[in-house]
Amino acid sequence: MTRAVLDSNALMAPVEVGVRTFAELDRLLGEYETVVPDAVLAELDRLSAGGGEAAKAASVGADLARRECEPIAHDAAYADDAVLEVGRRAEIDYAVTSDMPLRGRLLEANVPVICLRGRTKFEITQP
Repeated sequence: MTRAVLDSNALMAPVEVGVRTFAELDRLLGEYETVVPDAVLAELDRLSAGGGEAAKAASVGADLARRECEPIAHDAAYADDAVLEVGRRAEIDYAVTSDMPLRGRLLEANVPVICLRGRTKFEITQP
C-alpha cells in the first residue's frame, strides 16, 4: 500500500488555502495510508494554542491528523527534520508538504514530494 508522511502545512491547507488535503490525496494516490510524525502533532498543538487564523488552521490540522493519520515515532527534534527522517524510510512513498526549503531537502534525499500546484491542486514532484 502507498504510504505518505504529512507535514504541518499539508494538514493546515484546508483552512489556510482552501485545499482539501485528503480529497487531493485520494485523487492522486487512490488507495493509501498516511502517517504524521509526533513532532508535527506537537507543532500543530503548539500553534493551535495561539490566536487568529493560524491557530484555527493548526487546530483543524491537528484534528485531521489524529483522525486520518497514524502517528509515527522518530528521533528528530523538529517537525521538518522529522518529516525528512520519516520520508527517507523504505516504507514511505511520498512526503506531503508545500514548505519550499523542506521540499528541496526531501527531493535532495530522493523522497518524492506531493505539494501544492497553483492554489487548488496537489501534484507529485519526483527527485
